[in-house]
Amino acid sequence: MKDLDTIPGLMADLGARAKAAAQDLAFASAEAKEQALTAAADAIWARRDEIIAANAQDMEFGRDKGLSKAMMDRLMLDESRVQAMADGIRAVAAQPDPVGEVLTEWDMPSGLHIRRVRTPLGVIGVIYESRPNVTADAGALCLKSGNAVILRGGSESFHSARAIHACLVDGLRAAGLPEDAIQLVPTRDRAAVSELLTMTDYVDVIVPRGGKGLVGLVQREARVPVFAHLEGIVHIYLDRSADLQTAVDVVLNAKTRRTGICGAAECLLVHEEIAATVGRAVIEALAAAGVEVRAAGALAQIDGTLPASEADWGKEYLDMIIAAKPVADVDEAIAHIRRYGSSHTDCIIAEEADTVARFFERLDSAILMHNASTQFADGGEFGMGAEIGIATGKMHARGPVGARELTSYKYLVTGQGALRG
Repeated sequence: MKDLDTIPGLMADLGARAKAAAQDLAFASAEAKEQALTAAADAIWARRDEIIAANAQDMEFGRDKGLSKAMMDRLMLDESRVQAMADGIRAVAAQPDPVGEVLTEWDMPSGLHIRRVRTPLGVIGVIYESRPNVTADAGALCLKSGNAVILRGGSESFHSARAIHACLVDGLRAAGLPEDAIQLVPTRDRAAVSELLTMTDYVDVIVPRGGKGLVGLVQREARVPVFAHLEGIVHIYLDRSADLQTAVDVVLNAKTRRTGICGAAECLLVHEEIAATVGRAVIEALAAAGVEVRAAGALAQIDGTLPASEADWGKEYLDMIIAAKPVADVDEAIAHIRRYGSSHTDCIIAEEADTVARFFERLDSAILMHNASTQFADGGEFGMGAEIGIATGKMHARGPVGARELTSYKYLVTGQGALRG
């Protein structure tokens, strides 16, 4: 008998129920999962006023807590963002079901026919901070991939997450799927996070989605395997072959569209031969848009910049701030990114194909871009409908983690009385 009045008891109960739900969900039909997701999206839109009212409570909590402008932007929901949440769930619903997909198959001389097929991971624990839309994205992706999920949102998004979760449960109920397939930790107590990280009997993988502090805590304390999602220390390198208008447009969008997301540009590297031309134009455009540019070397001579310090390299600002530095060539840019980057997303603005190829070949970030805003580092923009995060590790999943990335595989082996000699 679990003591639900204690955090260990509460979390063990969530885990046991999630594991039981996962066993049923693993063979749920594609049609039932699609029905559940469509009904959940309909519920989110129908109950948008409730969700926005709950979010207003969270916004007040965030203001009292002194959250930054960027973090408040992450937290805020309005009608258009609720619509985007519902649309994201519908996009996931419409995707092919990954479970049971045959990845490869072959015959052996022994008479065996072998298939490698996708199978759910089981129970996924998702730990995230202020963005309430993660509740919808993670719940939808886990359901689509046949996994049960335990969601632990940040204290800032507590009320929004509860309102969104209720809509996801409505969807499960409408499709006759186990309601315990998507559970939300019902407390702000941080002890629940520590408990979730050690629930090896119930949880198969942990996905942290948040800042360096959260991810560091998860990596230190977890006994359950982790899909690492490190901070987005995103670099853009302006090569000497960069087109001026492309450079200005891409860098402005990458920095200013939404400063509080992990795909926002944080460091600008400029080939020294164009520092006074393209580099100046880009920096002046950033300054005119209200961005604080912390610059080094020749770029520091540009009006409106502030001097950069060593602490500005490898910094995720999540704010209207960017670091800028001249480099001798693409190799120096690569060396800087290797030293200070987080293997999340990095971009080159260039017209020389050989230079782009060198950048792509010699950097190992999860996402590398050419002449495109780093704000596209998003599962929805990659055609995945939504994402549970951007994985920056090298095991199992990298880049945007969609429904397919939340599966493993198993081997199905058939014979006709095959015997091993």
